[in-house]
Amino acid sequence: MTDAQLARQSWRRLEPVHGMIYFVPEAAERYAALGLDARAGYFASRSAAFGAASPELVIATFYNFCPELVRKALPAAWDVVTPAQMIEARYEAAGAALRRGGVHEVPGLAETTALARRAAERACEHPQGRALFAAHATLPWPSDPLLELWHAQTLLREFRGDGHVAALLAEGIGPLEALVLHGATGTTPTVFLKVSRAWPAEEWLAAEESLRGRGLLAGDELTREGRALRQRVEDRTDELALPAYAALSDDELARLAELARAFGRRVVDAGLLSIGG
Repeated sequence: MTDAQLARQSWRRLEPVHGMIYFVPEAAERYAALGLDARAGYFASRSAAFGAASPELVIATFYNFCPELVRKALPAAWDVVTPAQMIEARYEAAGAALRRGGVHEVPGLAETTALARRAAERACEHPQGRALFAAHATLPWPSDPLLELWHAQTLLREFRGDGHVAALLAEGIGPLEALVLHGATGTTPTVFLKVSRAWPAEEWLAAEESLRGRGLLAGDELTREGRALRQRVEDRTDELALPAYAALSDDELARLAELARAFGRRVVDAGLLSIGG
C-alpha cells in the first residue's frame, strides 16, 4: 500500500512549483499581451486545456468561484484569444518565472522530474471522474526539463484537486461553504478567499450561518465537528490521490519527498508565491 502521508508530503512540498503560476507577474504580462486582464487570463489559461470552455464548465470544475465572476470572463475571453494561445502563454510564463527564481539551478532536477513524471503518468491511467485533470492530461509533455517538472506537478495538482471536490461533495459541502470552512482553519487568510473568489458579502454571511446551524462553526471558528469534517475531507482527498503515487516504491516516494523540499523552498524564497511575485 502506498504511504498516504508520504504521498501528501511529496505533493505539498512540490506544489509551489506549480502554484506560483497564479501569482507571478510573468503570467499577467503574457495574458495582457494577448488582450486579457489577469482575472480573465486566469480562467482562460487554466481552462484552455478543455478548448473554448463555457462558464458552466469552469464553474463546475473550478468549484469554489462565484459563478458571476466566471461569467464576466467567459466566454468573452474566447473572442479575444484561442485556447492554444493561452496554453502557450501559460507555459511561457511558468518557464520564465521559474528561471527568474533560479528553480532550474536546484540540484536534482532530472531525478525529481523523473519521479514526478512517473506519478503523473500513472495518474493518467485513472481519469474517470476527474474532468479538469483529464483535460490537462491530453496536453503534450514539454521538452524543456524545467517545464516537464511544472507539467508533472500540474497534473498531480489537478488530479488531487478533482478528488478533493469529490470529497467535499460526498460530505455535502458546497463551494462557498468549502471556502468558509477553509478560512476558519487559519491556513489561508479569509480576506484573500473573499477577494479572489468574489462571492457577495450577503452570500458569505448566509454560508456562515448555515455552517453554524449544522454545528460546524462557532462564531468564526471550527467546532469539534467542523474540525472532524475537515479532517475527513483531507484524509479522503489523500486516499483519492494515491493511485498516482502507487507508481513509486516507498523508497522512491520518500526520495521524491526529500528532493521536492528544495524545489518548493526555492520558489518560496524567490518570492514567486507572493501577490505580484
